[in-house]
Amino acid sequence: LSVPVWNSAQAIERCVDKSMTTFLLKNAGLPTPRTFAAEGLAVAEEVAAQELPRGPLVLKPLFGAQGRGIKLIRTLSDLPAAEEVNSVYYLQQYVSRAGPPFRDFRVFVCAGETVAMMSRISDDWITNVNRGGVPEQVSEHGKAELASLAVAASAAVGADFAGVDIVRADDGNLFILEVNSMPAWSGLQSVVAVNIAEAIADALLKLLADRAEAAAAPRPYRFAAPANS
Repeated sequence: LSVPVWNSAQAIERCVDKSMTTFLLKNAGLPTPRTFAAEGLAVAEEVAAQELPRGPLVLKPLFGAQGRGIKLIRTLSDLPAAEEVNSVYYLQQYVSRAGPPFRDFRVFVCAGETVAMMSRISDDWITNVNRGGVPEQVSEHGKAELASLAVAASAAVGADFAGVDIVRADDGNLFILEVNSMPAWSGLQSVVAVNIAEAIADALLKLLADRAEAAAAPRPYRFAAPANS
């Protein structure tokens, strides 16, 4: 039907499945924590035994949002029973950072450009706004690096618009944690002047206008030479 859909079903699927998101980020050469997907408790324990000497791990639901179901794994005994996680263990290196208070960043990308960004501050290492994180404006210093990473992450998953979660480690390096293809933005909107909903609508309308203009443009006539007799 040639009806544009933002985001596409494919982009949503890539972001909803955290393991696919991580694969695509890694494949694009973008910084993201070491990540493992294990089936069954025994395999998860093998992974944890190998990785925990480096530092804690974060257990996340393979399909989840808004910080629900996330757990910090410091010892093998912290791993939940298989039936609690449907036998799927998505484990990610915990990015060590100063705190409390803890801080991370949410960058909103639309049509290949950064629309807005915020930092989220919390006494808990899980900083989602719906979990008590407090949104704040981001200082100008460092905005360019955050924007560049977020735009690249959004492109890696093929999202037309996305909320990209980024954290800065103790050593100053940035890591992309997640790319959200269905991002909420009420917290972000509270600390930025730009109208985010309007920015999305404007970008989509521009796409429609560009497509209409391209369709209406005259096509060059191609002359087919007769075959030699």
